[in-house]
This record gives sequence, C-alpha cells and structure tokens, in this order.
Amino acid sequence: MSASVPRLVIAAPSSGSGKTTVATGLMAAFAARGLAVSPHKVGPDYIDPGYHALATGRAGRNLDAYLCGPELVGPLFLHGAQGCDIAVVEGVMGLYDGAAGEGELASTAHVAKLLRAPVVLVVDASSQSRSVAALVHGFASWDPEVRVGGVILNKVASDRHEELLREALEQAGVPVLGVLRRAPQVDTPSRHLGLVPVAERHAAAVEAVAAMGAQVSEGCDLDALAGLARSAGALSGAAWDAAEVVSSPPPPLPFPSSGGSAPSTLPEGGAPRTPGRPERPRPQTPDRLVVAVAGGEAFTFSYAEHTELLAAAGAEVVTFDPLRDEELPDGTAGLVIGGGFPEVYAAELSANEPLRKAVAALAESGAPVAAECAGLLYLCRELDGLPMCGVLDAGARMSERLTLGYRDAVAIGDSVLAAAGTRMRGHEFHRTVVEPGSGAEPAWGVRAPRPRVEGFVQRGVHASYLHTHWASEPGVARRFVERCRTS
Repeated sequence: MSASVPRLVIAAPSSGSGKTTVATGLMAAFAARGLAVSPHKVGPDYIDPGYHALATGRAGRNLDAYLCGPELVGPLFLHGAQGCDIAVVEGVMGLYDGAAGEGELASTAHVAKLLRAPVVLVVDASSQSRSVAALVHGFASWDPEVRVGGVILNKVASDRHEELLREALEQAGVPVLGVLRRAPQVDTPSRHLGLVPVAERHAAAVEAVAAMGAQVSEGCDLDALAGLARSAGALSGAAWDAAEVVSSPPPPLPFPSSGGSAPSTLPEGGAPRTPGRPERPRPQTPDRLVVAVAGGEAFTFSYAEHTELLAAAGAEVVTFDPLRDEELPDGTAGLVIGGGFPEVYAAELSANEPLRKAVAALAESGAPVAAECAGLLYLCRELDGLPMCGVLDAGARMSERLTLGYRDAVAIGDSVLAAAGTRMRGHEFHRTVVEPGSGAEPAWGVRAPRPRVEGFVQRGVHASYLHTHWASEPGVARRFVERCRTS
C-alpha cells in the first residue's frame, strides 16, 4: 500500500528561529482556506501540539524516531493524516540536531527523510543580510537526501532588508516562500519548561494562533507552499491502527508484587493483596471499564495515541480535572495521570482534599495507577511543603537544575504497565526532585547518562519521571486495561 498526503516539514537552523510561529501560522492559514490540515511535531514536545490543535481543530501528534523507533514514524503520520488535505510537521531544535550521541536519530532531518517530505527552512534574519545565503546553502547541501524546498525569512526589519536578503538567496538558488516582519503580538509567553500550554491561557492562545495565521497568510506564498507539499514522495505501508496493534495475543500476565515476582497465594479473583492490609471495595458500573485520565490546566502532557490504545483495549476513557473535580469518574477502575505543571498549581491541587483522598483510596484498593512526571509529583506525600495525595512515601520539591534528555530504560520488576525486563525508551523534562521514603520498589533501570534506578512500583501503582510513548509498546495499554479488569 502507498499513500501520498501533501506535506511540509518546517525546520530551522536553531531553536528560537520561529518554527512554532511559522508552523502554527501555516496550519491556521491553510485551515482558513477550508483545507483539512493534519498537525504534527517532531520530538517529545507536548506543548506545541496544543497550539497546533487550536489552529487545525485536530489533535496535534508527535513523530519521535527515538521513543517510537524510525519504523513507526510513517505509520503514525499516516494515522494522524487520514482524511486530510495537507499536513504540516513542525521540527525540533536545529534541522540536524537529534538524540545526543545518536547521529541523526530523531532529528528533524531524519524525520523528513522518513516521510519523504520537502523542508521549509525558517531563518531568523534579524542580524544578517548577504550571509543568509551561506547559511541556507550550508543547510541545503549538508545532506543530499534532505530536500530544502524553500526559505521563510523571519524577523525582517524593513523593505530594504528584505531586498538584500532576496538578492543573496537568488544566488544561492533557494526560493524565498515567505517574509515575516517583526511582530511581537504573536509571541507566546514562556516559563521554566517552555511555552505556557494552551489549556492555561485558552482565550489568549486563540488570539495568538489567529495572529500567527494572519501573519503567515500575509507574508507567505501559500500557493507555492501547497505546491511544494504536493511534491512529497509517496509513503509505503499502512497507517498505524490502535485496534490492530492492541489485538495481538497478549503474553502471560505475571501478577505484580513488591518483590517483582508472583505471590505464592492469590485471593479469589486473582488479584494480589498485601498481607495485613484490608482491601477496600471499589465501585464498579456493570458493562463499563472506566479508566480515568487526569486533564485540566495542571495535567496537559499526553500523547493522543495513549487514549486511543486504552480505548482499543476495551476501556472507557473519561477525563477529569484534579483542580476542580472532587470525585473520580463513576466506576473508575484505573487511573492515568500524565505530565504537566503541578508545581504551578500546587496550592489548588492541595486544596482539593476530597479528590486527593479519592486518589489515595483508589491506589490503596490495589487499582492500577500509572503516573508520569507531574503524576508522580501528585502522588507524593507533599510538593514544596504542600500536601498531595500521599500514595507514595516521598517528598517533591522544585529545583534550579533542569533534567532533560532521552532515556533507555528496562523494567526492573513486574508492574501494571510492564513485565520485568521490558525495554522502553523515555524522555525526562523537569525541574523538580523527588526524595523517596520507603514502601516501594524502583520502576526502571536507566542506562544513560549514568546507570541508576528510577521511579516507584507499589502494588498497583507505577510512577516515574519518564515520559514514554505507548505506541512503541502497545502491550502497555493492553496490560493496564487487563489489570483494571482483574484487580
């Protein structure tokens, strides 16, 4: 099978050149023309896809050749682009910057080659004129398999500045497809981990995306960009399908325990219990298997494929807001708490004592709970001195140090997410520190940048700093839902 979805990859020589403004604006501009636009982001970034979703009305999706493997980039792209007229892929960092020490792996250039897509290079021209030709020539000629189809000049100061830039690029033989003047009104606010997510500033974000779309429509040749997108090569293979990948026969499910091996005796129903700890009943609604997923302003980091996999495995996915909802959704059999900014909303999360108690009771009952990064902090005893759920005997606090990078991990013991020995790749991105207490085993063994153990496994709880992409290991979702049925 082959498919040809018109597509562009928006790249830049370095971060800060204006990729997000151009990519989001281009998505909005094409959507304003009545096109169905498929939005994508290279790498593990959760925030930019939120702006992409505003621009297109479709879920923003990530294409990460490190987390998911190069072989899944094409199928995941085709999955997201089904039914669309055009796709826009925003790159990450500089065009050729990939996973540290891994060559081109997971770089924008790598993904562009996997997608057989032309690249549009966004250049911050604010401090150069004729030198822009040398810069663009270097990026266009570095890898002959990467096709730089044109340039969009950003932060151009004046008509004279534009004239000088165009003259230089004529000599370089790379067409100018757009010129954007300095426009601070389309800037989006940032803080300690990047842009402020859409969910935290929805009305202002809508205005910013509209401004980006207007700027790109005015300054770029949309017809030429659409024509370049149509020149992308056909992709072979089928679109990724959550139901298909989750339906393969599951491996035997060893029951979790604090030691990572099957307990010697099991209570009726097959779920392990901790000796001396009473089992609390959890309400179940007949014919429903509800997996509650944290959302709202504090928990905005998630991949669209995760909920699709959970649903394909048989769960009814229900989103709730830990800032406002005082109860978990009716019939909750399992809980997923992804990433976000609980440190920003620590006071509000702490003040919602009824929900904190409900989360603690669910975890105490042995129900499956999967928490990543922000979710880990929420399950701790406290965050910056404020009470959290107390599921884990651990304290969390803000730190000046940024922890950032891809990780290669192996499951140390059995858990509700993975059997011992399961290898997964993850990504860390936080400015917090968790100081563990007692009562839990580590979740992962991480090899780099230094060998260490990470995370917590405690009864039905799996909590870790690692953000993982379940499409790389769909058995994670299948296993989690199965545990929701049997716990």
